[in-house]
Amino acid sequence: MAKKDSKMAVASGGKNGDKMAVTAGGLKLMIAGLLVMAAGFILLAGGGSDDPQVFSYAMFNFRRLVAAPIVIVAGIVVMVVAIMRRPRQKKEE
Repeated sequence: MAKKDSKMAVASGGKNGDKMAVTAGGLKLMIAGLLVMAAGFILLAGGGSDDPQVFSYAMFNFRRLVAAPIVIVAGIVVMVVAIMRRPRQKKEE
């Protein structure tokens, strides 16, 4: 019976369940990663032509083919680091 009570205490936020899965620093990193990814998608936008009969080479420039995907992948890496990072353990003396 004691085992069941201790499991319920942990599930309801008891003695061992006081820790959050995502810390404040991790949340800040996740928001930064989201902003970096949004910047990459903004870099990716545009390059269309006003006249559908005229081909526009503007969609094949460096910004859309190289820079934007690198920025998007960098944002994904920041998000993965934010999720996988362990919080620092406080030393108890």
